[in-house]
Amino acid sequence: MRQIPALVLVVLLVGGCGSDDDKPQIAPSPSVEVSPAEDEPPGALACATLDQAMDDASLMQAGVVDTIVMASATADAPVADAAERLLTAYGKAVSSAGTESEPDAVAAVGAAASDMSSVCSDSGLRTVG
Repeated sequence: MRQIPALVLVVLLVGGCGSDDDKPQIAPSPSVEVSPAEDEPPGALACATLDQAMDDASLMQAGVVDTIVMASATADAPVADAAERLLTAYGKAVSSAGTESEPDAVAAVGAAASDMSSVCSDSGLRTVG
C-alpha cells in the first residue's frame, strides 16, 4: 500500500518536468521602418534608437545595430557615417566570437557607439526625439 502513494508522487513529478511552458522565449529582432516624416529632424530616430540600445546594454544583441543603421538612412552624413562605423565594428565583433580578439572587438563596438552618441550630441539630436 505504501508503494502506491510513492508511485503517484513520482508520476506527478515526472509529468511536471515535461511541460512545454519552460521553453525560453526568444525576443524578435527590432524592426524599424523609417520615413522622412517620422525622422524629423533627420537622424533623430537613429540617435534615439542608439540611446535606447545603450541604455538597455543591447548593442551586441542580434538586429539592434542593424536597426540603428536602418534608422540612419535619412540622417545627415555625420550621423550616417557614425552608424556605418558602428556596423563595421559590430561585424568584426560577431566574426571574432570565441576568439582571443573577441573582448577587444566588443569593446570597439562600445567605442563606436560612444562616438556615434557624441556625433548625435554635436548635431543637436541628443535633445530631439
